[in-house]
Amino acid sequence: MELLFGSVSVHLGAQSGKYPDGNQVLVRGGELTVAFDTPVASRLRGDLLKNVDLVILGHVHEDHMAALDLLGHAALQVHRLDLEAARSWDGLKRHYGYAETTLSSVRQMIERDFHYAPRPDALPYDDGQTWQLGAGVRISAQHLPGHTAGHCALVVENEGVAFIGDIDLSGFGPYYGDATSNLADFRHTLKRVAELDARVWVTSHHKAVITDRTQFLADLGRFAARIDQRTESLLQRLQQRPQTLDELADAGFLYPPGHGAPWTASAERRTLQQHLDELLADATVRLDHGIYALA
Repeated sequence: MELLFGSVSVHLGAQSGKYPDGNQVLVRGGELTVAFDTPVASRLRGDLLKNVDLVILGHVHEDHMAALDLLGHAALQVHRLDLEAARSWDGLKRHYGYAETTLSSVRQMIERDFHYAPRPDALPYDDGQTWQLGAGVRISAQHLPGHTAGHCALVVENEGVAFIGDIDLSGFGPYYGDATSNLADFRHTLKRVAELDARVWVTSHHKAVITDRTQFLADLGRFAARIDQRTESLLQRLQQRPQTLDELADAGFLYPPGHGAPWTASAERRTLQQHLDELLADATVRLDHGIYALA
């Protein structure tokens, strides 16, 4: 399905881009055609990307790079803080931050399911950078970190369309389980994204396209609330008894028991640790010999 907003076309992936798929955004100007990310769906649509001159990644994760191997003819730009993750496997390993035993399984999975291939030719962009595509079409980058260090919204200013990537407004809530993810940054980002000058919001996954600001703010509020709900769930577990990080992670903080993704255990620990650090900082929780307890 294709949705049109002037110079912007949104091509919906399966189930509105539910992971492992995603939604493809194309922006056509008088001189250049730009793709925001390249999800799995784009591989299945023949010549959809054949005229793309430039790919701008809103951030680096495997599901946003799934057709880059087909676009050797197109330039690639990535926010400076995510750049090395696009350029090499070593950079992507540091970006994920998973245990070495996990990383071997992750690489096999992303090469098989997402056709992962490094792009050493990727060039950096920075917060506030603009691209002029001709015929009055203009894109700007708005740095919104938290999901990754370099996560950005890409705003097509002349159409009022904001591609907000993995601020995906899903029921799962914000994901900040990798090495360059940051809970404090995500909290700040969730305030800033509401201030974008837009009238259409496009997510990589789930919600896909929202054209009503009241609905957007309501969905954003529910999405953001998942963070404090996780904190409350953590406190309820610690009310039962003091526990180690391993015990808390094994109980399933983000994912249900048996969730099969190779990164699950690493994401659980990284996410929990950030919530625990917040609770330690405000003296709600104490840490004694590796055991967390209510203060």
